[in-house]
Amino acid sequence: MPKPPKLSLASIVAASSAPGKPQQTAEIVQLDTGAPPRRTPATLKERARQMSVYLEPPVYDQLRDIAHAERAKMHGLMLEALDLLFKQRGARSIAQLNDPGAR
Repeated sequence: MPKPPKLSLASIVAASSAPGKPQQTAEIVQLDTGAPPRRTPATLKERARQMSVYLEPPVYDQLRDIAHAERAKMHGLMLEALDLLFKQRGARSIAQLNDPGAR
């Protein structure tokens, strides 16, 4: 059994412009090539950079236990630890770094 012929653009256009139908014309539209406006990322995952931290199992377990006891997230405790490190070293705090007016 022979294969059906492949459709081409020319055959589709010829079939759509059957005799007796009024010919439709297409309008040419210019696309705006300007850069799209930048939007500020909404979530922390979109704004932040990811960093892996390798912890020994006892260190990880202790951090998890503290987070559980305080009903806090481990991420928040890690940020608190970084803030204390910045304070010890005389660097700006996380709040100061995130303040858009302080830059």
